[in-house]
Amino acid sequence: MIRRLWQRLSRLLVLMAVLGVAWLIGLVIFASSLPRQVDDPDRHTDAIVVLTGGSLRLGEGMALLRAGKAQRMFISGVPANIDLTQLMQSVGDSAGPLACCIELGHEAEDTPGNAREIAAWIRHEKLHSIRLVTGSYHMPRSLLELRSVAPEIQVVPNPVFPQNVRQEDWWRWPGTADLLIGEYQKFMLAWLRHELAGSNQS
Repeated sequence: MIRRLWQRLSRLLVLMAVLGVAWLIGLVIFASSLPRQVDDPDRHTDAIVVLTGGSLRLGEGMALLRAGKAQRMFISGVPANIDLTQLMQSVGDSAGPLACCIELGHEAEDTPGNAREIAAWIRHEKLHSIRLVTGSYHMPRSLLELRSVAPEIQVVPNPVFPQNVRQEDWWRWPGTADLLIGEYQKFMLAWLRHELAGSNQS
């Protein structure tokens, strides 16, 4: 009896160890695969799409719009009580004459919601390509969610790099490590959700 219980416990411990190693390897691969630069900075797209979540993202979107990388910009995930003037003031900027080229999305509350909101806007406007602006650590999950609901859209990733997110030697910085671990786990859950949904449909 005791021997049988010990055998079961040993198998469980081995399984937990294997899963732990697999999780750790996946985390290292995820962190290593995060973008370190904008790979296609000069390409023109139909629109620039910014995911809310930091002044750096909005500032980058405005810089791209002013540089003529697209003729319009969509900002997804803006709180319902915030208009464009208030949003720009919150980051110390002003849309100025470009205000007519900027639209706000007020429906999204999370990354899957961002993807659905962006897809609906793109289809309504009959666009074919976007430049997606979000944090480098957030880009893999954003692309995963967006491509799952709008695979036909051409997406140019345009990551931004917050100074407090230290991607090099990330394990040495507790704040960055916690952020990347959390984002990795969210990415894996999103990936699993889409895989299960695909399996149920087939």
